[in-house]
Amino acid sequence: MNRRFWGLTLALLLLVPCAAGQGQGQRRTPEPTIRLPEDQALDQALSEMLAAWQVGDLEALHLFFADDVTVVSGAFEPPIVGWTNYAKAYQLQRQRIQQPRMERRNTLVHLRGNLAWASYQWEFAALVDGKPMVARGHTSLVLEKRRDRWVILHNHTSTVGEPQMTSPPAPQP
Repeated sequence: MNRRFWGLTLALLLLVPCAAGQGQGQRRTPEPTIRLPEDQALDQALSEMLAAWQVGDLEALHLFFADDVTVVSGAFEPPIVGWTNYAKAYQLQRQRIQQPRMERRNTLVHLRGNLAWASYQWEFAALVDGKPMVARGHTSLVLEKRRDRWVILHNHTSTVGEPQMTSPPAPQP
């Protein structure tokens, strides 16, 4: 019985490569893939983009940004135009940051054909220049589906500061 088992096992192992080799040059039918609804695919792309941003993978990050992107940052500065300029600004910023953590929540996605926009809130924590920093804010993105992939055309990010109490202005005489 044991010999018969091993003989059958060996025969099966020898037959499998032969069967797989038959019809070389013919394409195998790809396994069916589960395709997410478009709004979920876009949400997944946002998660992947933020993951690339967080780990500092500029090449992966570029997959999610159009070459003609415009970016309005949370700082009071002129908009950044084009991927090359954004990549330079990102690299300068990233050099100062250690242990970044970005959490996204309350994401709203709207689709109109090959155009979409998404808005979300975020919380950020990291060491910046060796000192702990936390920030919160909002981001709105305009995206376009190009070559079967969602890319960011416009990114507008705003930081949200904590309200500060100030004294009312002195009455004017």
